[in-house]
Amino acid sequence: MRRRHWITATAAWLVAMTCLAASASEPVWPARPIKLVVPFPPGGLIDNMARLVAPKLALELGQAIVVENKPGAGGNLGAVEVARSAADGYTLLMASPPLTISPALYSKLPYRPEQIGPVGLLGRVPNVLMVNPASGINTVAELTALAKSKPGQLNYASNGQGTSLHLSAELYKSQAGVFVTHIPYRGAAAGLTALMAGEVNMMFDNLPSALGLINGGKLKALAVTTPQRSSALPGVPTMEEAGLKGYQVFAWFGLAAPTGLPSPVQQKLEQALERVANQPDVKAAMLKAGAEPAWANAQGLASFMQADTAQWKKVAAFAKISLD
Repeated sequence: MRRRHWITATAAWLVAMTCLAASASEPVWPARPIKLVVPFPPGGLIDNMARLVAPKLALELGQAIVVENKPGAGGNLGAVEVARSAADGYTLLMASPPLTISPALYSKLPYRPEQIGPVGLLGRVPNVLMVNPASGINTVAELTALAKSKPGQLNYASNGQGTSLHLSAELYKSQAGVFVTHIPYRGAAAGLTALMAGEVNMMFDNLPSALGLINGGKLKALAVTTPQRSSALPGVPTMEEAGLKGYQVFAWFGLAAPTGLPSPVQQKLEQALERVANQPDVKAAMLKAGAEPAWANAQGLASFMQADTAQWKKVAAFAKISLD
């Protein structure tokens, strides 16, 4: 009986020592620099937000975070790189609308959406519907009435097929019951120039990039796309206030990673990101850039992404948009 007890105790001791040795041999994450992939060129809103958050997150985690721009294919090239990376916490993605738009527009993506998992939502950005001040249009209702009186004769600019700006307009068309022709441009700046020149009748754009033109009187804002008014344009109604019930579009940004992060890594990363998101200077910098701080944890971001993808699938079906 004593011998059996001794064998049992010895076996338990050996198991404990083996586990201790294994855990001691595994470095505590993060043990080396982390790469943050931005799927757009330098200088845009998503890139600027990545460069705002990266040094703050690096201080929280105790390791450098290197921002790497990998633009192309509407944000899909960067997503592919992260989707195919090891789920070890050393490759992260600056998450943004392509993660929810692309699954609605491509039947065959170069990656599977389930290969990328959310970490946390940092902020949201309104899109804004604008017209040329010389048009004499002052409200969404007036624009809709004009479009209905001239079906197919009005047009709108966007920064390309399948973008948030394109789909914002198609969502408006589906809810307002109007037919307005899409004119895609090589970038939002070219579309804004066309709107100011009177070459197109309307355009949606991200509020931060259009705000200077609106405040300068070169463009007239009719409505913002978020449920609440923007603090940057408090006198401009929301699309819902303008009569389009349930209209809601966000340009958003957060953090994602390859699916399957070890639970301790996921937890540590999410908690560190939450601390960064709640820092007053980070919130102030977001507001200055025209973004709205909007922290949500991984579960909250996952729910938002699911709902956003479902909305864009409906819009894509209505507009018969497919980018395959």
